[in-house]
Amino acid sequence: MDLVERSDDHAVAVLYLNRPDRRNALSGALIEALAESLSAAAADPAINVVVLTGRGSVFCAGGDLADGLGASEGFLAAHQGRGRYADLLLDIAKLRTPVIACVQGDAMGGGLGLAAACDLIVADPSANFGTPEIKLGLFPWIITAVLRRDLPRKPLLELMLTGAKMDAARAERLGLVNRVAAPGQALAEALVLAKDIASRSPAIIAMGKAAFHATADLPIDAAVRQLHADLTLNLLTEDAAEGIGAFLQKRPPQWKGR
Repeated sequence: MDLVERSDDHAVAVLYLNRPDRRNALSGALIEALAESLSAAAADPAINVVVLTGRGSVFCAGGDLADGLGASEGFLAAHQGRGRYADLLLDIAKLRTPVIACVQGDAMGGGLGLAAACDLIVADPSANFGTPEIKLGLFPWIITAVLRRDLPRKPLLELMLTGAKMDAARAERLGLVNRVAAPGQALAEALVLAKDIASRSPAIIAMGKAAFHATADLPIDAAVRQLHADLTLNLLTEDAAEGIGAFLQKRPPQWKGR
């Protein structure tokens, strides 16, 4: 049984975390399989968007405590193993394709960090988000870096200090979630969103995503100068010429991806 299953729908690759018996908890093997699957989907010229979801009733319950957090491998190996999860969060931002998390059920701890690292989130109304690590004498260390970019400071601190759950409606109000779907329709809603994005120029989507993440933490002067240069590069692409020409000629654009 593959730890990550893939199903393609036109230009969208749907990746399923496939450990439903373990609530899709993140073992070392699952992290490696997910990293490989994301990389393969992004390298596939037929794929323009990735949707990430989970098999079963849970998106991802977080780190697999039964995996021992790598303790049996020795201190240094365990530290490096946990670093692979950190690498995964960073790698999602570097992929050329947008990644949409489809959260059905719980996204807890490392699972919440995984969802937050994605570019967009669509949630079922039954979805819950939380950082329950504090109840185990732990703190959500690595995922703090991605969560503080998506959530306001005080609600995030409350989440991390209490270990309480946040429902989908509040997550949407606070800006963590883009859309809350009708019950049972989260994957369908995520696919609608994914196909809308996939209909745009893949070259410009990739350029825009890279620029968005690269300039997110720059001072405004540096960000504006960098984006000014990116605009000029955008205007030199074939897809920009095609898009403008199609608009003036009142016809659908035919993207070349370059």
